Amino acid sequence: MSDNQLTELIEQYLNDDMSHDERIEFELLRKKDAAVDSRVTEHKQFIGLLKQYGERLELQKRLDAIHNEIDVHALKEEVTIHPVWVVRMWRHHHSKISVAASIAIFAILSTLFFTGKLNNHDSRFVELRDEVSKLKISNDQLKRTVNTSLISGAKTTKPKPANPGNFRGTGFALSSNGYIVTNYHVVSGADSVYVQNAAGESFHSKVIYTEPQNDIAILEINDPAFRNLGSVPYNFKRSSTDLGENVFTFGYPGGEVVFGPGALTSATGYQGDTTEYQVSIPVNPGNSGGPLLDDKGNVIGIINGKQTQVAGAAFAKKTTYLLKAIQNIPSDSLSKSLTLNTKNTLAGLSRQQQLKKLKNYVFMVKVYN
Repeated sequence: MSDNQLTELIEQYLNDDMSHDERIEFELLRKKDAAVDSRVTEHKQFIGLLKQYGERLELQKRLDAIHNEIDVHALKEEVTIHPVWVVRMWRHHHSKISVAASIAIFAILSTLFFTGKLNNHDSRFVELRDEVSKLKISNDQLKRTVNTSLISGAKTTKPKPANPGNFRGTGFALSSNGYIVTNYHVVSGADSVYVQNAAGESFHSKVIYTEPQNDIAILEINDPAFRNLGSVPYNFKRSSTDLGENVFTFGYPGGEVVFGPGALTSATGYQGDTTEYQVSIPVNPGNSGGPLLDDKGNVIGIINGKQTQVAGAAFAKKTTYLLKAIQNIPSDSLSKSLTLNTKNTLAGLSRQQQLKKLKNYVFMVKVYN
């Protein structure tokens, strides 16, 4: 199928110009092909932006028409000559002034929304990267050096930051040999990245691949002090998860790992984003990049945000897009093999037992810039 043909199909789908059978067939194609699904989402967002732009132009035309009808110059003269100008102006023009004021207020609020000025007051998608307080710490406090005396001399391991970093998120293991996944927005702009395990040990890592459009980043622990984790206890679910299923997450919204129970409440994310799930789970800044797992311990998504003013409305990128991102990593970016586990050893365990096994595979991601 050519690109133009796919675009035409997407437009027919969004405009509801397909027959019932054609629509079912296209929705099956979306489920099977993540690239098609992503194109539908992008096209829908593009159409929304065009619509918003058209509405703003129409508002401007209405304001101009009302401005001309009121006759501003006559009002200025009336203000100068008559001390009761406010009463007269309201009597003659109150309906037009009310409409103009309403439109102006709406236009101002729209501008504030699209420029991000109302980010703290509207019900919108909020990323969950945690900004850590910037502390004035000396260079000696920022680095920890371990010296091991040997007969031939002294061996010094790589200095590791002791401070919490500028930003904090969560990541979890893709493989036992040091590949970690987190959100792109967690590590965006980073000068250096460290991951810290449940025992408090920090390891230097590097970002080897990112997909900003899907908010995914793949890290590799490249610290000589790191030792293999052992077999990863979970696998990555490729099929869809049913609504109402019990799910949970495990992450670092603070200094300690936190368990968050909940349920899958929607097959789509914020504003109908088909690349995400919506879940009812308590999440906070620092949870970004943490795993979303089903009852059996299969990873079904990556926590990446929540909606403000809506209690418990969190979002997670579906594992379909994580698996696709892993396939897209250039081979020359991998210094060792990246093989995902296909056996789930968490199934059948109690939640407490699952969490004990998970603990060593979920990391705090500390970002320095």
